[in-house]
Amino acid sequence: MPSSPRRRLLAGLVLTLCCAGWAFSFPGMKALTALGLRQVPGSSTVFLAFWCVGLRFLAAALILSPFVFLTGGFPSRRELQQGLGIGFFGGLGLVLQMDGATYTHASTAAFLTQGYCLWIPIFVALRTRRWPAIVVWAACLLVLVGAGFLAGVRWNNFHLGRGELENLLGSVLFAGQILWLERPIFSGNHVLRFTWVMFVTMAALCIPWAMATAPSFGSLLAVYSTGPSLIILFFLIAICTVANFLLMNRWQPQLSATEAGLIYCTEPVFTSGVSLFLPGWMSSAFGLDYANETLTWNLLLGGGLILGANALLQLFPPQPSATSLGTGDGAS
Repeated sequence: MPSSPRRRLLAGLVLTLCCAGWAFSFPGMKALTALGLRQVPGSSTVFLAFWCVGLRFLAAALILSPFVFLTGGFPSRRELQQGLGIGFFGGLGLVLQMDGATYTHASTAAFLTQGYCLWIPIFVALRTRRWPAIVVWAACLLVLVGAGFLAGVRWNNFHLGRGELENLLGSVLFAGQILWLERPIFSGNHVLRFTWVMFVTMAALCIPWAMATAPSFGSLLAVYSTGPSLIILFFLIAICTVANFLLMNRWQPQLSATEAGLIYCTEPVFTSGVSLFLPGWMSSAFGLDYANETLTWNLLLGGGLILGANALLQLFPPQPSATSLGTGDGAS
């Protein structure tokens, strides 16, 4: 059911706020990796990444548990279906993204991850048999060009190897997560219950990988046993996981999947902004060697294009196109 312009605007602002919150997770996880290597020398970054993400979602599920059962008991079949779906797509996409990042440049991985802003309108066009509005294609183009500038992609060194293919497949799965969340059959689901299922699913995907790559059982306890690591982990769990995903799951259905996907592309813009000051602050507070990033023209131009794409959609919201791809509208 279409939302009113006011609710669409509010939903857009809430999702943008979520992206601003998630921006803190990238330098936060990098700082946790440095602290983990200090606590358990010789640990692999793969183990540290999976253990951090697994703990985040496990702790988030435990925090939500009492509230979930106060809302009416165990999740319904539809809520299980929705939570398992977004947890599977998001969790597997995260696994591919983290593994792919070890086989390609970080800038290339960041750029390819934004591919979901293109996959979503293509899938919607195939499902509905209607071309997306011109403003949608224009916004997608602005986002992709902006992401290229923001990531500083080296086109003369670009090739499709294992890392690039994994990040492309990861972006398809992230598109699936966004599309699964908006399915009309889930409109009556309770956000606390299906978000809890999502957290449990993502923890179940990540924790076995962490245990399989851990140097020892004791390292699982030792890696985040210091005050600084617990402070950062608490922030990641409370803000970047529990609060942000609840807000995302509550407000994204007020927008089309295409609009939501384009808004989520603002996350690297906020991440670049946060990285101008947060690494230095954490280094000073926690004794790390993690330098701030610097303001560059790539950041200004790339970020401006991505933000401009979202402003374009707010000023000229897409209307259903009358140009059909086939016979019938194929609406679901």
